[in-house]
Amino acid sequence: METTATHPHGSTAALAPIRFETEPSRYRHWKLSFEGPVARLAMDVQEELGLRPGYILKLNSYDLGVDLELADAIQRLRFEHPEVRSLIVESAKGRIFCSGANIHMLGLSTHAFKVNFCKFTNETRLNLEAYAADCGVKTVAALNGVCAGGGYELALACDEIQLQDDGNSAVSLPEVTLLGVLPGTGGLTRVVDKRKVRRDRADVFNTVAEGIKGRRAQEWNLVDAVVPSSRFAATVADRARAAAARPATHGRALPGVPIAPLGGRYTANGLEHRHVSLKIEGRVAHLTLRGPKDAPPADAAAARAQGNDLWLWRAARELDDALLDLRLNRLEAGLVILKTEGDLSLVLAHDRFLAAQAEQDWFLFEVCQQWKRTLKRLDLTARSLFGLIEPGSCWGGTLFEIALACDRTYMLDDPSRPTAVALSSLNRGAYPMSNGLTRLATRFLGAPEALAAAYADDGPFDAGTALEAGLVTLAPDEIDYADEVRIAVEERASLSPDALTGLEANLRFAGPETLETKIFGRLSAWQNWIFTRPNATGEMGALTLYGRPERPVFDWRRT
Repeated sequence: METTATHPHGSTAALAPIRFETEPSRYRHWKLSFEGPVARLAMDVQEELGLRPGYILKLNSYDLGVDLELADAIQRLRFEHPEVRSLIVESAKGRIFCSGANIHMLGLSTHAFKVNFCKFTNETRLNLEAYAADCGVKTVAALNGVCAGGGYELALACDEIQLQDDGNSAVSLPEVTLLGVLPGTGGLTRVVDKRKVRRDRADVFNTVAEGIKGRRAQEWNLVDAVVPSSRFAATVADRARAAAARPATHGRALPGVPIAPLGGRYTANGLEHRHVSLKIEGRVAHLTLRGPKDAPPADAAAARAQGNDLWLWRAARELDDALLDLRLNRLEAGLVILKTEGDLSLVLAHDRFLAAQAEQDWFLFEVCQQWKRTLKRLDLTARSLFGLIEPGSCWGGTLFEIALACDRTYMLDDPSRPTAVALSSLNRGAYPMSNGLTRLATRFLGAPEALAAAYADDGPFDAGTALEAGLVTLAPDEIDYADEVRIAVEERASLSPDALTGLEANLRFAGPETLETKIFGRLSAWQNWIFTRPNATGEMGALTLYGRPERPVFDWRRT
């Protein structure tokens, strides 16, 4: 499969699909090193090695390829290096930390790619924050120079920001002034929600293109400390070593568990993993997850020995890869039909094993967190999601979270071909959504009695009792099932994709607003809208003209 993108001077060229797996020996833009319990992740972007042709990654600017390596590094820190207690995020270049997302790359990209790139960037920053929160690993951003835009967003995702005091180093979010777009949405949100910068000061900060440096940056809480150049490296190292002296969480200790390639088979019409299949048929994608064939391991040690062959871990990784492939390579598919295949009792047995072991064993805790992150990726997928519960399916526990993530579910009610769904203890808090609630709590937001009943009874439920309990949307009988599903699919495929994206993004996150829901709500609505407006991306828009001598021409009417 190939995609087409616009290049300089209006030419077009076929581009190979994006692949999302990498490993440290293939990194081109990051250097991961270790000093006992202290890890260092140094950004050293190679200008000529962009993911796509047509732009140069100057000044430690980044594109999706840079972010894919960062995401992989965070994943490997979690699974392969449980000995790490603190992480320094730094630059390998002098006088520049990171100048943010590459502007020329954005200018050459399609609208869909820009939005999906921003979404992946924000997911990666949130995963860095989750690494610190879940594993007790303190993250320190060492800003040895200019730190702008997405570079400052990366710093904001760390626990602590150290800024070099040298008359040059500064932090900035210049998107409004230079590009006519939002500061990645995560930048805006973290400045006021996470760092609690006063709104009036944040207003000034976001409209000063050159940024803020020195004591003012510290006074306004844009950074935690400003350190003279002569003591900067030593201070950062001291902070990391002090943090690394803290005890580990969840008994994190060597040996780690290596991450092996998934080895999937990708075609023009989908992909095939061991436990996950994706098949594209026109505007409809069929995503199928296969349950385990064997009983769970005997204990945590046996699970670690299985490593990449552990169903619980591999299935989550394969689903995550399929969702990214769907998001960035399969734009034609607007509706995803999700199914499962397998033995429901085996799925529930694996859930019981994970629930019993995850709080005692660091590796299985990480497997649980992998599922949490993957399920959030599903929630944030800008596709309509229909779940089909049919004979031979295994919608239980962890896999039933996928059904709960769907916009609607259809369960066949046929006594001659029975179907069943079931819950497990993991449905009661192991996999919170971006709003901080479980998917069951979000579903029953206005029905506490139904939520209490769902938490009290794991089932299994046949079609009738599942419908009565509110666990599925519709349960047609054998006469109506095929027609109801067909009509629903045809209707969904006929609706405006833009309207559906807005609909789904609003309905999926009922309940309290959090930093995460703000980030992705703004990304789905405001950033999506701003990116299509002529003030940003028109012929005379600020993003279009960036780096050229012409000044942007704005439509001054506020809307």
